[in-house]
Amino acid sequence: MTAPAPRLEVLTPANVEAACALEVRPDQRGFVDPVATSLAEAYVWPEVAWPRLIVDGETPVGFVMAFHDIHFNPAVPDDRRSGLWRLNIAAAQQGRGYGRFAVRAVAQEIRRRGRHTRLFTTWQPGGSGPENFYLRLGFRPTGELSGGETVGALDLD
Repeated sequence: MTAPAPRLEVLTPANVEAACALEVRPDQRGFVDPVATSLAEAYVWPEVAWPRLIVDGETPVGFVMAFHDIHFNPAVPDDRRSGLWRLNIAAAQQGRGYGRFAVRAVAQEIRRRGRHTRLFTTWQPGGSGPENFYLRLGFRPTGELSGGETVGALDLD
């Protein structure tokens, strides 16, 4: 018998506390906001935020939040983008493929919506940040910065 695959769950009153209790490694805290911050952002941006709890079996292992159809560059009227807004994998669960699973799930959702052929994200370069993770998955820097962070894109074709 094979182990169940990880899955995404909608945030509900039954799992929101478990989601907020997820913590990345201490050396990563400067690179990603806590889940509670993400949920506050999702609350004020409900038309673009897509927050999900990553669960393996019955164990919450991470949190992912996508954004859909954000107007990225005011100088370019048709520059609407979708992508990965936040990714938190619990410290004890890292290195088990949950981050890769989450990025693939976001890509699948963007494809399902049918508007975009690229998945965008941003990262702070350096140290214990996620830059190498994203580069290994195929993201490439676009040459843009957003809030001082590198903008990366992954082709979905």
